[in-house]
Amino acid sequence: MSAPASFDGEGGPILAVVGHPNKGKSSLVSTLASDDSVGVSATPGTTLRSRPYPMTVDGRCLYTLVDTPGFQRARHVLAWLEERAAQIGANAADRPRLVSEFVADPDHGARFPDECELLRPLVEGAGILYVVDGGVPYGPEYEAEMEVLRWTGRPSLAVINPIGRDDHVPEWEAALGQFFRVVRVIDAVHADFATRRQLLLAFGELETDWRSPIEAAVAALDGERLSLARQAASEIAQLISDALSLSVEHRLASHEEAKSHEGELEAEYKTSLAVREEKHRRSVERIYGHHELESNARAFELLEADLFSEGTWLVFGLRRRDLVTLGAIGGAATGGLLDAAIGGASFLMGTALGGALGGAFAWVGADRLAELTVVNQRMGGRLARYGPSRNVNFPFVLFGRARIHALLIAERTHARRDVLDLSVTDRLEEGLALEAKTQRELGTLFAELRKRSPGSPKHSAAFARLSGMLSEILLQDAGGNAERGARF
Repeated sequence: MSAPASFDGEGGPILAVVGHPNKGKSSLVSTLASDDSVGVSATPGTTLRSRPYPMTVDGRCLYTLVDTPGFQRARHVLAWLEERAAQIGANAADRPRLVSEFVADPDHGARFPDECELLRPLVEGAGILYVVDGGVPYGPEYEAEMEVLRWTGRPSLAVINPIGRDDHVPEWEAALGQFFRVVRVIDAVHADFATRRQLLLAFGELETDWRSPIEAAVAALDGERLSLARQAASEIAQLISDALSLSVEHRLASHEEAKSHEGELEAEYKTSLAVREEKHRRSVERIYGHHELESNARAFELLEADLFSEGTWLVFGLRRRDLVTLGAIGGAATGGLLDAAIGGASFLMGTALGGALGGAFAWVGADRLAELTVVNQRMGGRLARYGPSRNVNFPFVLFGRARIHALLIAERTHARRDVLDLSVTDRLEEGLALEAKTQRELGTLFAELRKRSPGSPKHSAAFARLSGMLSEILLQDAGGNAERGARF
């Protein structure tokens, strides 16, 4: 494939996305290039110049999508091409040269700026990705532009993008099949990863020389998807680790009672949690290439709204019996972890009984986020300290919230400009429950992170195991959430 530097970029196959104005061309470019900087608007004629958007992984360009203006005067262009062909007695083999001649004429650049802009990448070697709206009726006015595209001689694929409805998809399929070798029905804004992957593989069938690089591109995207899930899992593990060790303090004067500062310390603690959770979400969004994402108001609700909701426990796989079981694990795994709450009973009564009491405490103490304590300093003086949280349910709810956020972000196309809705736990419940074995393993790791000092070898080892477990869960989500993702 020959293409000049202006559209060749860093190499790889090039597809020019063309069609009528306001049919989802820019949305498809944004989705397939994983680029949220592509201008997407409901106003026709927003794209005025052809612009390449390379899809890169690890600094290597896999393919390039070219966003183009929409056809405005296709019938006039076709009339000129047919008249010119008749003048010189051209045959079908001459048609690509005549299209190049049309684009090169400065007068045509002034009279047909949109057509010249969208045809230029084609005469320079790009393939055709023609986009139509399956929600509107097929009409003969589209045949002129499809015929102009056929004159270019470039390999072509058509996408039916149902905008809002799909009433007219069958008639579009029948019409497009007469002009294009490959026809696919894809929602450009909401297409899941599997659908995007299939479309890319279809590109490889357009031209013999493209098959190998497209297959390599798909393999690279598959590998990147695994890498992104692992990065997101590490970010979630860091959030949980930080939250489990979080506490806030106030230095007490000799005459002060710690209780008088409990309200302000609790508020500071909750604010610190909210800041950490929001920072984590932004990091996960950047991992997946979403840089300007806006979330709904529910994203900023206080954590305890979920922490103390039994409905939330059910969504995240935690039930009353789970809390008791996990509390027993925590008591047995950490020995003195619950001593402050149960008066040192776990030391006095042994691991088994301490674990049982830990299980009971997990349920009895499930209505508390954290507790106020007084710390006597070695050099004198006292501190009022709120936290860290000993609530067994706490890290599970943190993970559940982060998991749902990561799931929605992983499947969200870069063409979407709507507000991210994080209040969908009731609709996402199916398929998210953790198996009992997984709950127990996570509970043990959470207890280990609580027990060990951050940065210590044992804490680092528990963190690494947790990251690995969360990676597996997120990868399972990525493999099974196509149906869920399509609903949101």
